Amino acid sequence: MIAKREFTTSSICRRAFGLASSATVLAIAGQAFAQEAEAPAAEGGLDVITVTAQRVEERIEDVPLSVATVSGEKLDVLFSGGLDIRSLSGRVPSLRIESSFGRTFPRFYIRGLGNTDFDLNASQPVSFVYDEVVMENPVVKGMPIFDVDRVEVLRGPQGTLFGRNTPAGIVKLDSRKPTDEFGGYAQASYGRYNTVNWEGAVGGPIADGVMFRVATIYQHRSDWVDNAAAGPQSEFGGYNDFGYRAQLLLEPSDRLTALFNIHGRIYDGDARLFRANIITPGSNAIVDDFDRETVFYDGRNKQKVRQIGGQIRLEYDLGGAMLTSISSVESVETFSRGDIDGGFGAGFIGNDVPAPIPFPAESADGLPEHDQLTQEIRLTGPLGDKVTYQVGGFYFYEDISIDSFNFDSLAPGNPQNGYARQEQLTNAWALFAHLDFDATDRLNLQAGVRYSNEEKDFVAERTQSPIGGGATGIIGVNPSDDDISWNVAATYAVTDATNIYARVATSFRAPSIQGRLLFGDVVTVADTEEIFSVEGGVKTATLDNKARFSLTGFWYDVDDQQLTAVGGGANFNQLVNADKTRGYGFEFDGEFAPNDHLLFTAGLSYNFTRIIDPGLFIQPCGGGCTVLDPAGPIAGTVAINGNPLPHAPKWIVNATFRISEPMANGGQIFLFGDAAYSSEANFFLYESAEFRDDIFEAGLRLGYLSPNGDWEAAIYGRNVTNSLALNGGIDFNNLTGFVNEPPMWGFEISKRF
Repeated sequence: MIAKREFTTSSICRRAFGLASSATVLAIAGQAFAQEAEAPAAEGGLDVITVTAQRVEERIEDVPLSVATVSGEKLDVLFSGGLDIRSLSGRVPSLRIESSFGRTFPRFYIRGLGNTDFDLNASQPVSFVYDEVVMENPVVKGMPIFDVDRVEVLRGPQGTLFGRNTPAGIVKLDSRKPTDEFGGYAQASYGRYNTVNWEGAVGGPIADGVMFRVATIYQHRSDWVDNAAAGPQSEFGGYNDFGYRAQLLLEPSDRLTALFNIHGRIYDGDARLFRANIITPGSNAIVDDFDRETVFYDGRNKQKVRQIGGQIRLEYDLGGAMLTSISSVESVETFSRGDIDGGFGAGFIGNDVPAPIPFPAESADGLPEHDQLTQEIRLTGPLGDKVTYQVGGFYFYEDISIDSFNFDSLAPGNPQNGYARQEQLTNAWALFAHLDFDATDRLNLQAGVRYSNEEKDFVAERTQSPIGGGATGIIGVNPSDDDISWNVAATYAVTDATNIYARVATSFRAPSIQGRLLFGDVVTVADTEEIFSVEGGVKTATLDNKARFSLTGFWYDVDDQQLTAVGGGANFNQLVNADKTRGYGFEFDGEFAPNDHLLFTAGLSYNFTRIIDPGLFIQPCGGGCTVLDPAGPIAGTVAINGNPLPHAPKWIVNATFRISEPMANGGQIFLFGDAAYSSEANFFLYESAEFRDDIFEAGLRLGYLSPNGDWEAAIYGRNVTNSLALNGGIDFNNLTGFVNEPPMWGFEISKRF
């Protein structure tokens, strides 16, 4: 039997101290802080956007890859009403984010590439990087977004500078750093369902060469969904979510800087609410009598997250090169329990509501232990007048334990009747190099290469079966692999304001393991997937810098793409490798500011994806859906060759506007509007009439900004059109779905100092 381990951070802290000490020695024996900023704009024009997509500060027009940013007021608006990182879905071309857990475990998709797996050791082809540190486990990717300069979305493979698990791209955030000027802000809002948001930060100098910044966020919502059945809980939908970050910046000399960061999250609330039989059979229409504020549950629903992490970033100027060291630790524990069938009772005893519910399903998953450690060291500098370089090494360590439980919803007290456990240890390391060559005054060439090596040790066992299957004994697997990723790119300045670029890049996703044995007896392993991508585009600023846009076209092939066959009639998750998947499309990002009082933005993407594997067959739904795929050679299977990837809408369209009207006192009244549309996408690998949907959502914000810009008051509305759309489904029991956020409105006040 696998011994249970209690949540502890002592071992990881010892490792972190050792690595940090080594890093300090190296630093004392690349670049200035990767702090994103918007440079002042030309009179009446757009601000210059500076990004760190290639680990150095560059104008977004000079970066030879497809990059989109969300910052400033737009970022504040999207997170109004207590929303989390899923609110970015569709707000950036080619980006989709969803979750079957709720406010944690977000699943990211870029250009159609993602992973629908809900197991707590699931890997994703989209990397999430917070303050230059990869957040690998899907639970830590739910860390609240607050006091950040900008969100960057890097579309396409990023294997050279960011490494493993980046075939689709990266979502990258950088928090605001300490400065030598005292300042901060406070922002509070109140809205529907007693939704309360508080966010604030303060920072400045402590002494000569010593600066700090402390930031917090608190989000609350009361229960707003009533249980119309006689279940163990009467209300659902509430949460308390608290995040914090403290940073200390030391500059003991002109050559050395040290940034210390500690951060964390405390979440208590409900998990995602599944809704039984809300889909009309034979279509994806939601049933006429659906009520967002009502469920029929006989199961429990709760979720908690406890997360803490720390980072040390050291920079030492060697006088011709910059040595950078980034050491980090992350640790999280979580528990999430839900009524998976989404209803009450069971058909075989005749009390199921809303019928039909063939059998009850109530389960939970938890991380009693999770430790992640990373260390990166890189050296950056010039080689003559025309070449700059980056070279470095990276180490990643992760140790996780996963508990899976099942409960009997029909028995008094909902007792546990199933238990399985997994343990996974990952060690990965890499060496990389990147060159940037100014061939002429107008032509820039870049190339990079990275060698990566990864090993996993995994064991799992089931000691209690909810379906009478008995214990499994310990099952272990030990996949390992190495990979070489590379990229080449060229940028040509057609004019001082217009660049064209081309890029060829590769990346990989390391072997993945699916070992959730609660209902099955097999651990499945997916081999390494590799992507080959070609893209090219144009980036320009025009009309005296009043307009800026970028247009990118891309094409990619993925060999051995890792896919997750979720649920199905057997309610068993398994990993499979598709022989090949192919995608192509384009992305457009644009801004237009005709004067100081008007600003318009627009985004558009087209993504065509296709699974290419005539020999790949999976089990479709077991909940009565209408399967559209041809039958496979084995009874109960279907062919998915030619299907699009799940959660891969062909079209994403988004737009915002801001209109302001000056007042006599120097203040202004403003109106900000935003809207986003994602076309229909499948939720699973197979195609069905029911498990798919599109979505349109819009928001408005009306407010007053003081004359010197130090305080603001506004009223806001999210989902102002009362859009109702499926975000996903559960396919093994009934026509279960989960839906988008309800309309929200409220008021907000903020003060900057």
